[in-house]
Formats: sequence, structure tokens, C-alpha cells
Amino acid sequence: MVEQDTIRLLRECDAGVKMGVASIDDVLEYVDNEEFKKLLIHCKDEHIELNDKVQALLEEYHDDGKNPNPMAKGMSWMKTNMKLVMHESDQTIADLMTDGCNMGVKSLHKYLNQYKAADEKSKDIAKKLINIEEKLTVDIRGYL
Repeated sequence: MVEQDTIRLLRECDAGVKMGVASIDDVLEYVDNEEFKKLLIHCKDEHIELNDKVQALLEEYHDDGKNPNPMAKGMSWMKTNMKLVMHESDQTIADLMTDGCNMGVKSLHKYLNQYKAADEKSKDIAKKLINIEEKLTVDIRGYL
């Protein structure tokens, strides 16, 4: 049970990290404020660093991980592009990023509760990802 929950939690972290990086990539070129851009780049770097740890643990379990749900990724991309077409601004981007982070945090808490038997390393990774996304929402409030 521990191994199964660990793998499942790591897969969800894998998908979450990839979704976070893709979301930041989708908006980065539209950001005007340099400080805001730096915050997003720093967050993306933290996601990539965390993904290296996720991949190493998944490799130990001989698992390929998980990509974000294509439907969720497509809907996110459409929402981002539609909002940016209507009103391209740092405020719109901050709003989109806040929504995305909140959804990620909610999902990760759900998975932590669902996969209670996961090992402490994978739980720590999920908690670290939650902290990264919560911190970004706080850091970008000034751009809302």
C-alpha cells in the first residue's frame, strides 16, 4: 500500500509541476513588469528543480510519471489566451496565475489526503509544491 500510494502521489506531483511550468511558459512573454517576470521565472525554476526530485524518485520505482490531463491543459491554454486577447495586462496574468495556483494547491491537498500511506519523501515534495504555489499567489497580489 505504501509503495502504491507513493507512486500515485509522485505521479500527481509530476503532473502538477509540468502544468505549472507550462502555465508560466504560456504567459511569460506577455508580462510587462520586470519584477513580476522575475517572480514567475523564479517560480518556474523552483518547479523544474522540484521536478528533478520527482523524476529521481519515480525512477527508483521504475515509473514513467504522469503528464497533465490533456483536457485540463487545453482548457487552461484556451482560458489564458482568450483572457489575454480580451485584456492583455499584468493584472490579467496575475489573476490567471492565482487561479491556477489555487487549483493546484487544492488538488495537491486532495491527493495528500487520498494517498495517506505515501512515504514521507513524496509527501514532502507535495508539500513543497504547495508552498511554492501558495508563495507565488502571495507574491503576485500586488499585480492583481
